[in-house]
Amino acid sequence: MKSKFFFCLLTILSLLSCKNNTSGDPSGHASNSLVDDLMSKMTIEEKIGQLNLVTPGGTVTGEIVSKDVESKIKEGKVGGIFGIRGADKTRRVQEIAVKETRLHIPLIIGLDVIHGHQTIMPIPLGLSCSWDMELIKETARTAAKEATADGIMWAYSPMVDIARDPRWGRIAEGAGEDPFLGSRIAAAMVHGLQGDRLDDPTTMMACVKHYAAYGAAEGGRDYAAGDMSTLKLLNEYLPPYHAAVDAGAGSIMNSFNVVDYVPATANQKLLKEILIKDWGFKGLVVTDYTSLSEMINHGMGDLQKVSELAIKAGVDMDMVAEGFLNTLKKSLDEKKVSEDDINRACRNILIAKQKLGLFEDPYKYFDTTRAKKDILSPENRAVARKAAAQSFVLLKNENNILPLKKSGKIALVGPLADSRRNMCGTWSVSADFDKAVTVIEGIKNTVGDKATIRYAKGANLTDDTTLAKHVNVFGLEADIDKKSPEALLNEAVSIARQSDVVIAVVGEAADMTGEASSMAYISLQPSQRKLLEALKKTGKPIVMVLYNGRPMCLPWEDKNMNAILDVWFGGTEGGNAVADVLFGDASPKGRLTTSFPVTEGQIPVYHAMLNTGRPYNNEPFPKFKSNYLDLTNDPLYPFGYGLTYSTIQYGEPTISNTTLHSGGTIQVTTQITNTGKSEATETVQMYIHDLVGTIARPKKELKGFQQINLKPGESKSVSFTIDESLLKFYNSQFVYGGEAGDFDVYLGPNARDGKKVRFSLKLD
Repeated sequence: MKSKFFFCLLTILSLLSCKNNTSGDPSGHASNSLVDDLMSKMTIEEKIGQLNLVTPGGTVTGEIVSKDVESKIKEGKVGGIFGIRGADKTRRVQEIAVKETRLHIPLIIGLDVIHGHQTIMPIPLGLSCSWDMELIKETARTAAKEATADGIMWAYSPMVDIARDPRWGRIAEGAGEDPFLGSRIAAAMVHGLQGDRLDDPTTMMACVKHYAAYGAAEGGRDYAAGDMSTLKLLNEYLPPYHAAVDAGAGSIMNSFNVVDYVPATANQKLLKEILIKDWGFKGLVVTDYTSLSEMINHGMGDLQKVSELAIKAGVDMDMVAEGFLNTLKKSLDEKKVSEDDINRACRNILIAKQKLGLFEDPYKYFDTTRAKKDILSPENRAVARKAAAQSFVLLKNENNILPLKKSGKIALVGPLADSRRNMCGTWSVSADFDKAVTVIEGIKNTVGDKATIRYAKGANLTDDTTLAKHVNVFGLEADIDKKSPEALLNEAVSIARQSDVVIAVVGEAADMTGEASSMAYISLQPSQRKLLEALKKTGKPIVMVLYNGRPMCLPWEDKNMNAILDVWFGGTEGGNAVADVLFGDASPKGRLTTSFPVTEGQIPVYHAMLNTGRPYNNEPFPKFKSNYLDLTNDPLYPFGYGLTYSTIQYGEPTISNTTLHSGGTIQVTTQITNTGKSEATETVQMYIHDLVGTIARPKKELKGFQQINLKPGESKSVSFTIDESLLKFYNSQFVYGGEAGDFDVYLGPNARDGKKVRFSLKLD
C-alpha cells in the first residue's frame, strides 16, 4: 500500500513538471524536480547503494560474481542488475526493490544485447560491411523490441572502438578500422536501440563502449594497454564515441585500458574534460566489469583509493567490483571525496531511470505476453536473414563460378557446414542455438531436390586439444571428432571426386573471437588447410565459405580457391542467407570495413596510415625505403573491398570548382556503369588526402559513401558534396579546424583503386 501511494505521488510530481520534462528525448535533460525530491529523502548510504551494479552470474565476463544479491537489493545497496532475462524473472527482482526497500526505488536492468537478442543478427563487424545505416538501425530496433519483451531496458551496446589489430578478439564486436564509417554506425545503433522516446517500453537505453581507445590494445591482447598520442586519440579513436553522444546515447561505459598512463576508469581528461565538458554529455557513466577494482593491478592504489579516483573523475556506477558500495562512506568521512561527487553520481542514475519511465511504472518492461509475439518472430527472422546476406563480402570469384546452379552434384564439406552451435558467433548471450539454421539446412532449403548434396565434415576446426579447450569455455564449439583426421579427410575427398563443385565451409569457431579471445595466429587452422589442399588436388572447383570474426591471413586461399565468400557469423538465419547468396537469390553487396593483412607480420595495416619520409610506392625493390625485405606493404584485401556478381566501371571524376571557399561547397562527380550481366549494388566511396598540413596527415581518409543499384548496362551519375567540415582535424595545438591548401579526392570501389581529382581550400 505504501508503495502504491509513493508511486501515485511520484506520478503527480511528474505531471506537474511535464512542461519541462524531456524524459522521452534521449539527448535532453529530464526534469530534476522528481529526482531532487527523492534525493532529499535519501540517506548517504542509500545514495551510495544506487551506485552499485551487480550480476547474479548470468552474463559473466570476469572472475568475480556478485554475492548475496537479493539481500543487498532489500537493504538498498543495489541500483541496477544485469545478467538475467525473462520478463517473469526480471519482474520478481524489480518487486524486491520496489516493495521491500524504504524508498521503493526501481532497478535499472541491463544485458549485453550486442547483435540481436534472441534473434541473432550478424556479428557487428560483419553487419558493418553492409555499409547500410538504415539496415543497421533496423537490426538494433529489432533487438530492442526483443530484449524489452524479455524484461531488459539497458543494452551494453554499441561497441564503437576503432580496431586495427585483427589479433584482438573484440574486433568482432565493432565496426572496423575507420572513424568516419564508425561514427555513422555508432549513431545508427543508438537511434535503433533508443528510438524516438526512451520511455517507450519497446526501446532501451544504449550504453556506448568502451570509452576510450580499448581497440588499440598492444599486441592485440585483450585488456592490454592502449596508450597513444593525444592527437591520434582525438582524430582517429574518439569520433565514434562523440557521434554516439551527439545521437543522444543515454550512457557510456569505461574501458579497461590506460590512456596517457591513467586507467580510463579514473581518467579525468577523458571523462570530465572531454566527455562531460567538451561534448556536453549529461548521461550515466558506468564502469566495465570490475574495471574499477582492476585499477589496483594498474598500480593506482587499494580499493578505497581507486574508488575515490573513479568517482572524482566522473564515474557514476560501479559494475560488480563494489568499490563504491564498500569504501565511499569511509572516504567521505575522511574527506577524500565530497558529498557532491556522490550526489552527482546518484542523480545521473536516477535521471536515467526517470528517462526510462520507471518512476511512473516500474513494471513497464515486464509484460510477459510480449515474448510470444516479439521474440524470434517470422518478421524478426526475416530481418536477420536480410541483414546476413547483405553483410557477406565476396572476396574472389574466378571465372564467375558464383552464383552456383541449383542442379548437379554438390559436395558440401568442412567443419562449419553442419555446426549449429557456431552459427551465431561471439556475444550471443541470449541465443537459442537450436533455432539457428546451419549451412547444410540452408542449402537444402534452397535447392530442394534439384541438386544432389553430399556432406562430409572433412576436418576438425582444430586438432589442437589445448586450443579447443580454450575455445570451448562457453560450450562445445571446437569439437574434435572421434574419427581420425585422416578418416575425415578421406571422406571429404571421396565425395568431392564424385561432385561437380565443392563448397568448403571453413573458418573460426564462434568464440575464437570476442572478449578474451585474442589470437596470435590468424590464418586457418592447420587441420583446415590440409583439407583445402587435399580438395585442391581433386581438380574440382572450390567455393570457400569463410566463417570468421576478424580479418584473417589468406594468401594461400586467395591463390588456390576458385571463389571466397566471407560470411562472418551471420546469426540465426545465417545458413539460409549463405544459400541465398551462393545460389543467386541474393547478390553480395558487402564491403570490408577492415583491411586483411597478408600475414601477421604486417599488423597493423590500415588505409588511413600516415606517410613516412621515405615512402615505398610499390616500385621494384628499393633499399632505404619504408618497406619489408620479404613482403609487400599492401594488405591482401584493402578497406572497402568487395566484389559483386557483375562488373562495375568507374569514369573519371569531375569537380564543380577547383577552389573551395570557407562556407561554400563543391561537388565531385563520377559516372558508374554496370558492364556485366547481373544486377548489382555498388558502394561508391570517397577518400580525401590533405597534401600539406601543420601536422602529418593520413594517406587517405574516408569522407563519404553512397550505395546505388545498377541493372545490367545501366549507368548512374554519383555526386559527393564537400564542405570545410569534411576537412577539419585537431592540430598540434589541439584546435579543431580546417587548413588552407591542396587536397586530392579519390572516388572508387575501395581505398586502393580510386581515381582522383584535386582542389584547393581557401579560408576567406
